[in-house]
Amino acid sequence: MSVSDIFDTLLESLKVGDASTTIAKRRDEITKSLNTEFRSIDNSTANRLMVGSYGRHTAIRGVSDLDMIYILPASLRSSYDNDTGPRRMLNRVRDALKRRYPTTDIRVDQCIVRVQFTSNKFKFEVQPAFENDDGSFDYPDTKSESWKVTKPRAEISATKECNDRTSSNMRHLARMARAWKNTNGVVMGGLLIDTLVHRFFSTTAQYDDKGTLWFDLMVRDFFEFLSSEPDKEYYLALGSSQRVSVKKRFQAKAKKAYNKCVEAIADEGKASANKKWREVFGTGVPLATSLSASSFRNTEEFIENQFPIDIGHSVTIDCEVTQNGWRPTLLRTMLRNRAPLFADKGLEFTITECSVPEPYEVRWKVLNRGDEAERRNNIRGQIISSSSPGVRHERTNFRGEHIVECYIVKDGVVVARDTIDVPITTNAA
Repeated sequence: MSVSDIFDTLLESLKVGDASTTIAKRRDEITKSLNTEFRSIDNSTANRLMVGSYGRHTAIRGVSDLDMIYILPASLRSSYDNDTGPRRMLNRVRDALKRRYPTTDIRVDQCIVRVQFTSNKFKFEVQPAFENDDGSFDYPDTKSESWKVTKPRAEISATKECNDRTSSNMRHLARMARAWKNTNGVVMGGLLIDTLVHRFFSTTAQYDDKGTLWFDLMVRDFFEFLSSEPDKEYYLALGSSQRVSVKKRFQAKAKKAYNKCVEAIADEGKASANKKWREVFGTGVPLATSLSASSFRNTEEFIENQFPIDIGHSVTIDCEVTQNGWRPTLLRTMLRNRAPLFADKGLEFTITECSVPEPYEVRWKVLNRGDEAERRNNIRGQIISSSSPGVRHERTNFRGEHIVECYIVKDGVVVARDTIDVPITTNAA
């Protein structure tokens, strides 16, 4: 397949698609309820602004968190301009939405009212705010018991300006960066991604007028840019210059993506290139048709076909390797020391770190790769549950590059994932 074919297909797969209809319906219902509460007018969808990734038009298929500002009547400002005002305002918004959705989980969370729909996994974060003359907004914060300033219109404007200047490549790259984040478990918020994409395009004009034929080089250079960024606690957001926090280092995973891009570019035109691009961006990348000397049943399943993915937390897995007569050893230690992993070993995969607040569900995937897995017709790859809480028991059987993935599912959305390689170096059964 050509580079254009690969990236055209990827971008098409990342479109929000039919979900936009449901999102618009939910948005309008919420707005109508709040207009009834605060303005005593029915069936009006005015006085709201979609912000966040959806508002900047950089969201992708599977988006689950929708950020929305409801613009309050200016006449109410003085009534809520004291230390109890922020909480009273958020409680009032919560109660109004509770009347509209009596069976839905609706709660106040510091600066917003969270509306968790279960039928389609959408979570609206509604932020009531007073609009200022300069286009910024004052929003309530129950932690500081005060009103703070946010400037989403400046962020939306900066995104549009950069997107127009780069022939829509700003939004294309921002969407592909989200696909990379979700595929590889990179803990980055949407505003940080858009800010870094904006910064990348400020360093080069090479791709301002380029089409998808050049996207292999563009994403390669972007990941090199990310991998070279110094460690920071925060960046200044595009447009607004407000602080956007860095939750976790992203440079190492960006370097790994850069290396995969280099390999894929070298394999251009081969089926192996598609596989490497898929490792970077996920199943939106089409696989090329290739002839195989042996036939096998492809049983691999993909988590994105079962749950929306929006990585916002971290999880780390490791594996205790055991065998009678041998001291148990952690697999990641073996990999660092380049110690071989032989067959007939017991493997206990466990979660060693997880930032997701409980409760949550755990899913696993054990994928066998290589000629021997195909010859044995045993590539596995199904999405499965834990053997016991937070633990998956396996055993080494045959040579090959095997992979184990762990997914953390909360409120019906995959919010964290991690992968560990299991390189078995012997052909013994």
